[in-house]
Amino acid sequence: MRNEKDRRELGKNNSMKNRSLQNKSMRSKSVLVTGASSGIGKACAELFAKKGYTVTGVSRHCKDGMKRYHSGGSLTMERLDVTDEEAVFDFVKKAGGFDIAVLSAGMGIAGSVEDVPTSLVRQQMEINYFGVLHVCRALLPKMRRHRDGFICIVGSFGGKVAIPMQAHYSATKYALEALSDAMRMECQSYGVRVSILEPGDTKTSFTQNRRLYEKEGSVYNETVRHAVGIMANDEKHGDSPMLSARQVYRLSQMPHPPARVVIGWKYKLFWLAVKFMPDALREKIIKSLYLE
Repeated sequence: MRNEKDRRELGKNNSMKNRSLQNKSMRSKSVLVTGASSGIGKACAELFAKKGYTVTGVSRHCKDGMKRYHSGGSLTMERLDVTDEEAVFDFVKKAGGFDIAVLSAGMGIAGSVEDVPTSLVRQQMEINYFGVLHVCRALLPKMRRHRDGFICIVGSFGGKVAIPMQAHYSATKYALEALSDAMRMECQSYGVRVSILEPGDTKTSFTQNRRLYEKEGSVYNETVRHAVGIMANDEKHGDSPMLSARQVYRLSQMPHPPARVVIGWKYKLFWLAVKFMPDALREKIIKSLYLE
């Protein structure tokens, strides 16, 4: 019979072996991050790479290249326009598919419902909604066949509560809520996990890149500038994108991640409150934040 010392040594060796197998399995997983050149996407891509994963980050505007990390992980940046469905399918096919995907590509257009041209609204929808849809459709066949995979869609708190003068942005994020819920139900029996992240104000380049549309002579122009100024100030003092990245990583490690996660304690409290508010009271609060 083994003595106590031998049993401890055997337990230690088994523990090291299990950790080694776990790390090896982790590093074998491939991660795709869209919108990886900035903001939440960039934070997610770098965090997964630091954790030992093989990460491919894509963006319309990035410099191709690879960076290796001491953990054994790597981050390869490549250019890809997620609104080009054929290019997305070719890219995923060439890569052989991915095990984890963080879909963060997006942009914002601010302006009134009445003034913003339909062409800009379509552009907003093409990037924020159809860009996500294209990647999901390209990824799902492999994930479904392997009965394993995790997709995290980066939505917004603006997809839970509509924001005046940013109606079209909110509309795309509302659409992602529906897409995420339906896809999760459709794919659950095939082992594919789907969650949506709902960040509040976050300090990223999204603020500088937001397009503000003002129509000459419009009665809304002053209100648009006022509302966007408040948004920009809130975002400037918002959460670090790493807060969202850490949550995405935690979700990816869960066998049964929650359907949605609101980021930031004040937004969690606000959402808990507005869920039980009458519409008139909720709108009064939102108007007081952005329009008054």
